[in-house]
Amino acid sequence: MNILLLTADTTAQATNWLSGSGNLYSDLLIVALIVVMIVLLSTALVVQKAIKSIVKLTMPELAAEEAAKKSKKFDWNALWSKILSLRPIEEEKNIEIDHEYDGIKELDNPVPGWFNALFYGTIGFGIIYLFIYHISGWGLNQDQEYVREMAQAEKAKQEYLSQAANLIDESTIEIDETGILANSGKSIFIANCAACHGNSGEGTIGPNLTDDYWLHGGDIKDIFKVVKYGVPDKGMVPWEQTLSPGQIAEVSNYIITLRGTNPANPKAPEGEKVVYGGGEAAADETDSEAVAEESEAAI
Repeated sequence: MNILLLTADTTAQATNWLSGSGNLYSDLLIVALIVVMIVLLSTALVVQKAIKSIVKLTMPELAAEEAAKKSKKFDWNALWSKILSLRPIEEEKNIEIDHEYDGIKELDNPVPGWFNALFYGTIGFGIIYLFIYHISGWGLNQDQEYVREMAQAEKAKQEYLSQAANLIDESTIEIDETGILANSGKSIFIANCAACHGNSGEGTIGPNLTDDYWLHGGDIKDIFKVVKYGVPDKGMVPWEQTLSPGQIAEVSNYIITLRGTNPANPKAPEGEKVVYGGGEAAADETDSEAVAEESEAAI
């Protein structure tokens, strides 16, 4: 045992001494020390076996006694009786209480050991629990656990929403009525779109985004598709490699909010007029207006 303790101490000192050296030398030293400890352990086992053989030859009585102890079966009934603090029937006379009633006597049986262990164990647990959770503040109480779990749930929710936002495409996007996406899309618009469409969407190189005229459709799905794939022949670059689907959804929702804002110095309308929210009636009305305009022009 002393040899093993000395070896362990030597291992610790050597490891500390080489802590500032290269990793290679440290690893080699550790491997060498492990090999030495294995050799010492093997030697100790061999010595122990040799001692047993010597004892068996020189002191056969002691060896026989040790062998008898090992071969003796464990008395489970005695252990069970000890745990339950049971006394043999022949010993009941020793634990009888002096008084009796109607020929019935009472035995002074002790409280079972398992019950005492459980009883005092709960007291000890209660003291430790009180100290950890209500005195030292090391543990979290129910309110603190609730706050922590709510924070974790909120974090998981935001992670899910960020992943779900990137699953949007031109066929599934809808207008965000809460305005959250539009607020986030404003900064994206200023950073990437204002150079061609103006800071207020009034149009410069690109078309005006605040009127009712659109070259490729004014629906949220049409806007998303144009931003995503671009219109190369018109100079509109595709943004699907630069912006995530979630960001394209945000900037598309922001563009929707620019309708009817009437900024200063707007660019002349381009494309076809789009009437929002009117359905077939709106389309018929648009066709009627177009026919009336053609008639007036002919006159």
